[in-house]
Amino acid sequence: MKQRILISLVVFVYLLHQDFWFWRTPYPLVLGFLPVGLFYHACYTLACAALLALLVKLAWPFQLEASSESLRSLEDEVR
Repeated sequence: MKQRILISLVVFVYLLHQDFWFWRTPYPLVLGFLPVGLFYHACYTLACAALLALLVKLAWPFQLEASSESLRSLEDEVR
């Protein structure tokens, strides 16, 4: 179930990247100087960073990391 939710979130964020609704207009200006499309993209970037942090926290394959650490310790013993 967790895997399906994470995959759905990735697909949803990917679909949000196709921002065709602010494509042709710079207005309204956000904070008086920032075009709305640029503001949207900045918010999208923050959402991507949050999603990646969530993926690392919930879906990182720790068993691969443990096996690489054991290999490293074996290499150190050989030296």
